[in-house]
Amino acid sequence: MKILFIAPLPPPITGNSLAAKIIYNELIKYHKVVLLDLSKGSFKQGINSFERIIKVVGILRGVWAKCTDVDVIYITISQSYSGNIRDIMFYLICFHNLNKVVIHLHGGGIKKLLFDKNRILEKINKFFIKRIGDVIVLGPSLFTIFSNMVPKRRIHVVPNFAEKHLYLSNEKIENKFQMTSPLRILFMSNLIIGKGYEELIDAYHGLSKELQKLLRIDFAGSFESDDDKKKFLKKVDGFERIHYHGIVDGAEKKDLFARAHIFCLPTYYYYYEGQPISILEAYASGCAVITTDHGGIRDIFKDGINGFEVQKKSSKSIKLVIEKIIDNIGQLLPMALSNRKTAHNKYRISNHISSMLAIIERERFL
Repeated sequence: MKILFIAPLPPPITGNSLAAKIIYNELIKYHKVVLLDLSKGSFKQGINSFERIIKVVGILRGVWAKCTDVDVIYITISQSYSGNIRDIMFYLICFHNLNKVVIHLHGGGIKKLLFDKNRILEKINKFFIKRIGDVIVLGPSLFTIFSNMVPKRRIHVVPNFAEKHLYLSNEKIENKFQMTSPLRILFMSNLIIGKGYEELIDAYHGLSKELQKLLRIDFAGSFESDDDKKKFLKKVDGFERIHYHGIVDGAEKKDLFARAHIFCLPTYYYYYEGQPISILEAYASGCAVITTDHGGIRDIFKDGINGFEVQKKSSKSIKLVIEKIIDNIGQLLPMALSNRKTAHNKYRISNHISSMLAIIERERFL
């Protein structure tokens, strides 16, 4: 099978690019795959530079040249206005082959961001998407985004995953919770506005000095700009219990998850948030989770079962939850063990890959 693969690959590392990399590496084992890399080297949404415009034009030319001579066209679609216009151009170029197209939405906000605000844009998207072969979303709560555009049988729910090397045994999870002094909180994501890292810092600042001494907070990830990084480092300067590790992967990433008791992602990232892979990685590593009811998170997280839900944009809410946890640290281990079991049962990478391959490889063209 010959596949045209249109998606971003790392760098930078995002949930979207990591998932695309996993599927791409699997597909090239069995098929001839033509890659058109949508990665743009930053976290900014949309087309934001002349260089980016030139790259998009090149990608459109690539689609024009290659879309007729393939069996499947896999596209991860955008949630920004300019990105959606680009996707519409993909659909237009591939119009006579739309039954070969599989679109994959890695976010949760395209309806609120685009379709609900611009009915003309919604109608244009519907015109093309109703002719498309298959649509993939991350969770049941995102199913309705496309339910008025395509038959339900062509909308597939494929959850994200945690990579195999991040799974801890129950024994190791129990061992790390025997040592909760300090109680370790991990924030691992891109450090951009809306992900909640600033609120976590402010929550720590709001704790009494006695409680601060009981905690350690580790941050890992990349910033959108050097200025943002400088502001962060200035804000945490002088706090010995706050550590920034930069961009991590491999053994260092595994070690941070393995040592953490709590994973904190209090995100309110516009409407872009889909189903954060980092939360599933925290489950596999035996962490309780602090997060918000945002985007597709509700499909993978239940307050009081997987961890603790906090209000969006609220350092006070995070502070109160941390105080509550310190008052009853014993509640964390059952959550951590349950999360590890949930990751194994629902979010193994093998399940994700098999589901994706079944959709991409199905004989829809006979």
